[in-house]
Amino acid sequence: MPSTTQPSPGASLGDRLANNPETRIREATAAIEPRLVELRRDIHAHPELAFEETRTAGIVAAELARLGIAHRTGVGRTGVLGVIEGGRPGPTLAIRADMDALPIHEETGQAFASTNPGKMHACGHDIHTTTLLGVAEVLRGLAPQLAGRVVLVFQPAEEVLEGAAAMIADGAAEGVDFALGFHNHPDMPVGRFGYVRGASLAASDRFDIILRGRSGHAAHPYSAVDPIVAAAHLVAQLQTVVSREMKPLHPAVVTVGMFQGGTTYNIIPERVHLKGTVRTLHTEARDKAEAAIRRLVEGVCTAMRCTAEVDYQRKVPPLVNSDEVLDPAIAAVRAQMGEVVEEGEPSMGAEDFSAFAERVPAFQLRIGAGAPGRDDRLHNAGYQPDERCIGLGVQALSRIALDMLS
Repeated sequence: MPSTTQPSPGASLGDRLANNPETRIREATAAIEPRLVELRRDIHAHPELAFEETRTAGIVAAELARLGIAHRTGVGRTGVLGVIEGGRPGPTLAIRADMDALPIHEETGQAFASTNPGKMHACGHDIHTTTLLGVAEVLRGLAPQLAGRVVLVFQPAEEVLEGAAAMIADGAAEGVDFALGFHNHPDMPVGRFGYVRGASLAASDRFDIILRGRSGHAAHPYSAVDPIVAAAHLVAQLQTVVSREMKPLHPAVVTVGMFQGGTTYNIIPERVHLKGTVRTLHTEARDKAEAAIRRLVEGVCTAMRCTAEVDYQRKVPPLVNSDEVLDPAIAAVRAQMGEVVEEGEPSMGAEDFSAFAERVPAFQLRIGAGAPGRDDRLHNAGYQPDERCIGLGVQALSRIALDMLS
């Protein structure tokens, strides 16, 4: 529960912080929240896709410079890395926000809607970027009370699951002891927070399968080898990977997202191209899914007289939350915000913050962003998160950092 200790008249900032940190963080956040909303709307109006976030990175760098926070740009191509040194020695906590938008044409009708046709912040990364800027400002004011340092990770290219690896390759995880991530959740009302113990998001793998037959006239299929029929059999067979090969307690998803082949009515084509994704929460299921897909392709080719090329790419591992970070983080959120935290279920969505979690103990906080009376969804052309989640996220994340580095 929040502290009820009242500071004495004329108490110093350090005394107020020591006696009532939730008030200090709440007041500091309230002072900057209007500016954060303005920044969010500006970023929202100018969305940039993966590894194109030069304008967004420029805004981030300018804000960090204004705050006197040491930083460097061009990390992982278009990422920004800031550092806040605490007043005493201690561990290093990285806090990560992603910056990229999606190739979606916005249909919200908002005055600050995207000015870049076919591009939109439909996953709330504009919310994430401005939230971390707010955390940066609050923690800069609290820096003398921190035992350790905070690394601010403004990451590109989360939507293509490549930005975290790119930043890590440029040193973003060097010297980091713990990592903290966060994501807005429209399925949770604004003002609520959530967590999942253990694996919270899935490993994401993808496959390209090209089936090759022999083209011919549609009226004489016996003289051809039809890859469309073979591909149709394969799509049906792939549905058995989960239903007949996975343990029921090991969640998995195999989805074919593209089936492309042929040009017109009366020609059997030479090739068919399938694209799909595989999501798993357990290493055993991940290995089994890949082996099963390769085996089924081989079997269909044998049965249907085709040949095949399989390009199977393992993108990111599952995001596994560590109790070492989760427990103090949730305690800090409750201390700052009250009893507004609930345990949730894993999702088969994926997140390349898992690249940090694979290296150091890490936790991703869920921040409620659902607006009253709306039924919003991520990756939707009409998505509009409740902007109050920015300030609430700033408070929660700032308190986590303060308590973990106290």
